[in-house]
Amino acid sequence: MKHLRLFVAMIAASFLTSPAAAYWDYGHQTVAAIAWANITPHARAEIRRILRAQGELDTPSCPVRTIEEASVWPDCVKPLKDGNGKSRFGYAYSWHYQNVDICQPFRLPPACDSGDCVSAQIPRQLAILKDKRASDKDRVMALAFLVHFVGDLHQPLHAGDKGDKGGNDTHVDYGDYATARLNLHSIWDGLLAERAISTPPKLVRAYPAAERRREAAGGVMAWSRENWAVAKRAYAAAMGGNPCQPTPAHMTMDDAAIRAMAPVEREQVKRGGLRLAKLLNQAFRG
Repeated sequence: MKHLRLFVAMIAASFLTSPAAAYWDYGHQTVAAIAWANITPHARAEIRRILRAQGELDTPSCPVRTIEEASVWPDCVKPLKDGNGKSRFGYAYSWHYQNVDICQPFRLPPACDSGDCVSAQIPRQLAILKDKRASDKDRVMALAFLVHFVGDLHQPLHAGDKGDKGGNDTHVDYGDYATARLNLHSIWDGLLAERAISTPPKLVRAYPAAERRREAAGGVMAWSRENWAVAKRAYAAAMGGNPCQPTPAHMTMDDAAIRAMAPVEREQVKRGGLRLAKLLNQAFRG
């Protein structure tokens, strides 16, 4: 029990402040591992070749030697500074999310028009990855961004919100574990993701072709709308009903809500992995 309380505190402390805080590493790495298990041998070979250029990123504290490491690189590099003390990757801060109001008809924010949202960046990074004329540095960076952003889009609090920075400003206790450090976003990033992913059967495996086609159907716009709808369910579960009623100052995801939402998050991770596999196969057709 003491160990679990410490675990809760550590996770809560890691995902507090910003709508760009992304899936706990376990979530991103699982999305990447599912994709790796479901791409073609040719795509795997091309990715291995591109990853050999990871040294050109000049981020030794944030290596990109595997697709799992690539999946967390865009979060790892956020604190890195240049020689003048300025953020090296601050330009990408807003690329991790899109604050689409769950209580209004679905419409991507104006920021997406200029590429400053997650659904705009997925096709942009895919295009760079496909471009054989692009530099090795640009392609390995595009790979890392693409793998990460597909994971981000499938964390529903990156796809929809309620004017609260994707649930970061919404205090929610997780079952019996109550701390001011927890919020709706951090629960879906960490605690609920851990439960969803670690529940048998294994998520990381090769899926039948029919299931891959079904889960990966559509494109980024359809996936954005779908994940925005899941965000509504995430708020509703925490609020015990209508997600668009005024948000209480303090909420609890009770055991019933956790049991109901864990399979939803599990499906999100699987979809993210299989959709990423689809995009990587598109990038490396051969």
